[in-house]
Amino acid sequence: MSSSSTVYLVTGTNRGIGLGLVKTLATRLNVVVFAGARDPTSASLVELSAAHSNVHPVKLTLGDEADNAAAIAEIEKTVGRLDVIISSAGIYSRNPPTGIADIPLSEFTKMFQVNTIGIIALFQAAQKLLLASPTGAPVFAYISTGSASISHYLGDVFTTTAYNTSKLAANYIIRELHAQNPNLVSMAISPGWVATDMGNPQAAAAGLAEAPVSVQDSVDGILSRIDGATREKSSNKFWNYKATFGGMPWDIPFEELPW
Repeated sequence: MSSSSTVYLVTGTNRGIGLGLVKTLATRLNVVVFAGARDPTSASLVELSAAHSNVHPVKLTLGDEADNAAAIAEIEKTVGRLDVIISSAGIYSRNPPTGIADIPLSEFTKMFQVNTIGIIALFQAAQKLLLASPTGAPVFAYISTGSASISHYLGDVFTTTAYNTSKLAANYIIRELHAQNPNLVSMAISPGWVATDMGNPQAAAAGLAEAPVSVQDSVDGILSRIDGATREKSSNKFWNYKATFGGMPWDIPFEELPW
């Protein structure tokens, strides 16, 4: 590894946006990517790491303290540094259309355990290595959702209250990380309504064949927020992957989302 290489850890890389991020980063020069996944031996990751020597799958289950510690230890042993974390892993569910009164409390517990506590566990495990990044401005980027913006609240049109609130709580953690770590670039990014296993069921419920944003378009937008990010211009922000102007209810016509 070159001393000028940038070392990434991406979580949730078995499929969807996480896998798309690794595929794109793998093609860059002077980049090392650790692909955190529940199953690092999945065919997609094995194939990707065989084709790209700079891709290293590691077992990482969000919210599992032992998994997080082991993954970070492997990164430290292999390359000795960590510059960028992209927390893409998460889980999603829909709740009864009758609303909060009928959502099982266990559903909230499940969403919060992964989507909120998961990023806390990840940061706690990685903080020593990440904050020691020789770049002087390490990045912790959380893949959130536009539905986690209170100011941009559209109503629970997809009946995903438990999911939305867990992502909203994680956004708060991102702001706390910014406040508590003066050299960290801490940001939340909405990836758009993406054609993944998570986004397409929502699309079907809305009468669409698939969600309107391709994985690659989302990945390109996410990385445009992270590439060249600085504390001054990028941190403590809730970024949209890009502004969209299609005139549809789900379009967000601005670059930065209100918290």
